[in-house]
Amino acid sequence: MTDLRQAIADYLRLRRSLGHQMAEAAYLLADFAAFMDQRGEHAVTIAAALDWVKAREPGVVTTASPRRITAVRGFARYLSGIDPATEVPPLGLVPYNRRRGQIFLYSDADIAAIMTAAKQTIREPLRAATYHTLIGLLAACGLRIGEAIKLDRDDIDWAEGVLLIRESKFGKSRLVPLHDSVMTALREYNALRDLLMPRPEDPAFFISLTARRLIYAVVQPTFRVLADAAGVGTAAPHKPRLHELRHSFAVRTLLRWYRAGDDVQAKIPSLSTYMGHREPACTYWYLSAAPELLALAAARRESIQKGARP
Repeated sequence: MTDLRQAIADYLRLRRSLGHQMAEAAYLLADFAAFMDQRGEHAVTIAAALDWVKAREPGVVTTASPRRITAVRGFARYLSGIDPATEVPPLGLVPYNRRRGQIFLYSDADIAAIMTAAKQTIREPLRAATYHTLIGLLAACGLRIGEAIKLDRDDIDWAEGVLLIRESKFGKSRLVPLHDSVMTALREYNALRDLLMPRPEDPAFFISLTARRLIYAVVQPTFRVLADAAGVGTAAPHKPRLHELRHSFAVRTLLRWYRAGDDVQAKIPSLSTYMGHREPACTYWYLSAAPELLALAAARRESIQKGARP
């Protein structure tokens, strides 16, 4: 074990003793250590951290880029007390891009193709079933990926067909009712998981081959590989992203309501609650996410205005 790897192990041990989970940081810092080993470097510097981010995501800054820098920053703060040559990456070095640009909307065929790719391209039966079921769940009910990863087995009410999403974004918890077909898929995965991994290390519902909870830093690139294998989004302006399964769920729901002639304005608060948005205004953003949806919303508004005229 190199000095850097030993320092990372000591840092993670300390943070975990203070109650921090550190699952994602452990994965990212192990990759950072491997990168540093390849370069023959031992001092953590700002330049090395940036080079690592660029090497892993050449030509693009995603939400994973600031996560990488954050992991290094925390470790560098610890290491700077031991090694004076350590440089701590400053806040804002790789900022989050919160601007909402064009999103990729998955069709039913796209989702089916990615789920099929999980079954056909992943060799390990449990891992294949995990990603097949996880992607299906995200597409079917619009969960955030962090919410799906955080699910424990006890968070599923098998009798009522309801998920308990505990203390998600903004510290809120909520109940998410599921369609019978989704519950059937979850039961099938649950049975297979019990068969292939009878004694997992974590209470998580979605489990990795290490018998522990999935982490985003692994799920995201795996999804990217599956989408590419399925040929989804090859002509899109940007590669389809995992979080856009949530966007697609919202848009499909709104489209279905408009096409059915429902009172969308009255129903949007329920969709907002279902998806765990802070306020309905966050859900209204989806009205501009698809040309067809925007056209339907404009036509409905014009119809209401005409009806209100004397």
